[in-house]
Amino acid sequence: MTALAAPAVNGLIQSVDWLAIAPPVIVAVTALAVLVTDLFLPEARKPLLGRLCVAGLAAAALMLLPLLDGDRATFCLTGSTRACSYTADHFTVVIQFLVLGGALLAALLSVTGVQDDRRRVPAGEFWFLLLSSAAGAALLPASRDLATLIVALEVASLPAFALVGIRHGEARSAEAALKFFLSSVTATAVSLMGVSFVYAATGTLHLTEIARRLPGVDGQLHTLVQTGVVLTLVGFAFKTAAVPFHFWVPETYVGAPLPVAAYLSVVGKAVGFSGLILVTVIAFPSYADVWGPALAVLAALTMTAGNAGALRQRATRAYSAVRLLAWSSIGQAGYLLVPIAAAGYTRDGQKAIGSTVAYALMYAAVNLGAFAVAALVGRTKPLNRIADYRGLYATNPVTAVLLAFFLLCLAGLPPGVIGLFAKVTVFSAAVDAGLGWLAVVMAVNVVIALYYYLRWTSLLFRAPEGEPVRHRVPAPLTVALALTGAVGVVLSGAPQLVLRFAATTLF
Repeated sequence: MTALAAPAVNGLIQSVDWLAIAPPVIVAVTALAVLVTDLFLPEARKPLLGRLCVAGLAAAALMLLPLLDGDRATFCLTGSTRACSYTADHFTVVIQFLVLGGALLAALLSVTGVQDDRRRVPAGEFWFLLLSSAAGAALLPASRDLATLIVALEVASLPAFALVGIRHGEARSAEAALKFFLSSVTATAVSLMGVSFVYAATGTLHLTEIARRLPGVDGQLHTLVQTGVVLTLVGFAFKTAAVPFHFWVPETYVGAPLPVAAYLSVVGKAVGFSGLILVTVIAFPSYADVWGPALAVLAALTMTAGNAGALRQRATRAYSAVRLLAWSSIGQAGYLLVPIAAAGYTRDGQKAIGSTVAYALMYAAVNLGAFAVAALVGRTKPLNRIADYRGLYATNPVTAVLLAFFLLCLAGLPPGVIGLFAKVTVFSAAVDAGLGWLAVVMAVNVVIALYYYLRWTSLLFRAPEGEPVRHRVPAPLTVALALTGAVGVVLSGAPQLVLRFAATTLF
């Protein structure tokens, strides 16, 4: 490990493993480069900023490859026990791949939109905010102390508020950003109170040290610790859009530029779920009897509320396609919560967590693909109603087939084999943990979701009403569709590429 070290001060060694921290650092440096470059570029050359953003995200993703050969840690304490604030282990690399890949695809979706809407969307600010949020999201899965976790969560969230409301003169975007901001700040304040309770009881913020000290906490402090555990989880539950912290999602997705909604649906969820996994499995395993049942109930409520909301969407309502994807993402969040809850009931919690990671990778690829098609249709149909997709096969057969494939993956139906296998692993995690009632709730919700996914899919192949509108596919959008389609097809042909994470030791 290459490191720069200074003398120990009170047991603290300031060491930096530059290779380990390279992915988030590259994204942050690219964000600063975009901000400075924007000052000197004439308006006609602003599209170069989008290319710089894509290049920076791609370079950060490539820097994950050297980290596959083993665990690395930096910013560590020394003494009787060694605790680090930043760890690049298998879990970190997988989630960073998901985050950086999702941000890269969101950037590809944004290139044409920012250029076409440059009067209302300032290019320099947009790309800077996207990269800043991605840097925080890439930092979070590597964080191994509560302070760094909260800071990373806020670095990922604060630029996202601005991205939602970045369109000048659009009241709907400003309202969505305000709702998103106020609800998120409240959740963060509650989490900080929980962190303070945990720190007061244990005297440390490092996750491994918290896990070591919690079982020995004085009996008089048990109520304080239990309260701290629950409150700490609130901020991460908000990011996952778990009930009752889900109310911001539909309006935010509709008010935000579509690529930003796609970014929030994938990267925002990755941030929330990775934070939940870290604090539950690493920091609070001795309080599994507190967070396990709580997350199981949240999972059941979240998947039910999400599917019920998606079921209510009318095909002719304005922005109904985006609203359906928003409510669908809430339902999918419920499925993702199931293995984390199951980890609280089993000795081998890491196996259950692997199911969440595998499901998240599948969901990221196909959900970004669905948003890419929505962005394409939205170029000619600004209201983006589900009815606007009727007859898409007649004008854009490849795009229609891709959207049908993505929807079938989300539904868990062939030929979307990866969606089916991912749901089976989540279902198995619930059964193995003895959560039969939760497995039944999940099965019922999967059946409910089939209706609205298949209803949308059937519209794609019906005869179009009126004069068919052909959609011109810009090059960046073509690349995004090709990448998501290729990933979905490859994983459906070889689902073990993702599902093996269910049996892999993550930490």
